[in-house]
Amino acid sequence: MNTTKTMTREERMASESIGRLMVSMTLPSIFAQIINILYSIIDRIYIGHMEGVGANALTGVGVTFCITVFISAFSGFVNSGAAPLAAIWLGKKDRDHAEKILGNSVSFLIFCTVVLMAVFYIFQRPLLYQFGASDATIGYAMDYLTIYLAGTLFVEIALGLNAFIICQSQPRTAMFSVLIGAVANIILDPIFIFGLHMGVKGAAVATVISQALSAAWVMVFLMGKKSSLKIRAKFLKPDTEILISIFSLGISPFIMRATESFISIVLNHGLQAYGGDLHVGALTIMQSVMQLFSAPIGGFTQGMTPIIGYNYGAGNFERVKQLYRWMIGLCFGFMLVTTATTMIFPEFYAGFFTNESQLIELVGRVMPVFMAGMMVFGLQNGIQPTFLALGQAKISLFIAVLRKIILLIPLAIILPHFMGVMGVYYAEPISDILSATTASVLFLLNIRKILSVEALAKIK
Repeated sequence: MNTTKTMTREERMASESIGRLMVSMTLPSIFAQIINILYSIIDRIYIGHMEGVGANALTGVGVTFCITVFISAFSGFVNSGAAPLAAIWLGKKDRDHAEKILGNSVSFLIFCTVVLMAVFYIFQRPLLYQFGASDATIGYAMDYLTIYLAGTLFVEIALGLNAFIICQSQPRTAMFSVLIGAVANIILDPIFIFGLHMGVKGAAVATVISQALSAAWVMVFLMGKKSSLKIRAKFLKPDTEILISIFSLGISPFIMRATESFISIVLNHGLQAYGGDLHVGALTIMQSVMQLFSAPIGGFTQGMTPIIGYNYGAGNFERVKQLYRWMIGLCFGFMLVTTATTMIFPEFYAGFFTNESQLIELVGRVMPVFMAGMMVFGLQNGIQPTFLALGQAKISLFIAVLRKIILLIPLAIILPHFMGVMGVYYAEPISDILSATTASVLFLLNIRKILSVEALAKIK
């Protein structure tokens, strides 16, 4: 490894112009996130257009979203907890400690894989019924999930460890890990679903193969000569202090992701009880659209987080201020514009996923309500990762808990008793607006105190 070149690449984060640095660091991450979300989006588009059974098949696969999201949530401990922490230690010029964080992350993901596969293989059928499946859709849900679970380790590695490539200021390499898998999935989906007549099972097989390719790319890189942070056997042994640090910072993104699963369970259950399979199918489409627009934001903040973390670790507080202002402003502007299009043209988006006129008409009625709060949610999209980049686990955790656990889940349960099925849809924008407002207030109250030498010294 050429240490001089490695240090020059990392130190760009402290010296290069912010505009150029943002472009070079975030564009590959944005592209990678968009491609990554295509895994599920492409599956749903193909499945929704299956002859004669598309609507039920789409609904069945949509129900599995609760479980697949929960599985991917564990990678959040690593990609949004461990990787930003490693970036801070790189900023402190302690590469050994950063590699210990990487090694412990690998061990943690392997442990999670074993536990998750065991639990969901044993209880998948009753869980799927509880999560919104009906007798008409349970077969499709089981077909998809049984195969998907076999690729759990690939999911955890590809989603979790890829962030360690980004924190080395190598976003293009990280992008290719996602690109390989997504392109494979786009090519394999129609072959397995239609060409080999495997239907929903074919979509799952294509996804597992694609995720395996992405995971292989990440592992080869992190064990190779081009990586400045390497997976080393001596650092795979769990270190309690490091794991606690990873958990404390990663718990917020984990909860954010895991509660997406719980929210889907509550929403699916409410929609099934008050509306039926058609409403569960509508939710699958709207969540897919929401994911599509959240992906660029996720890529942008993932690219910005290591820059902010590195400069914070190096004590460059003025540069940190410039960076978070750009991040919050762009997140807000993007979500404002894109959400407006979904509220104006809901049927257009629904048409990508289904030919069923009833389902398209329903999405046209409920999407403007469901998506309304996202017009201001860009503020929270920018503020939450800023807190993470600055090592502020407690505040970030509170914001995550507020929106999903304190607000959205109770509202989705209570409002339908007074408003019927529309109460489920109104719960989303109400919680989005209240939580984004709270996040903004907390940021204004705490940012000055966080940007201090005293606060930096407390990061372990």
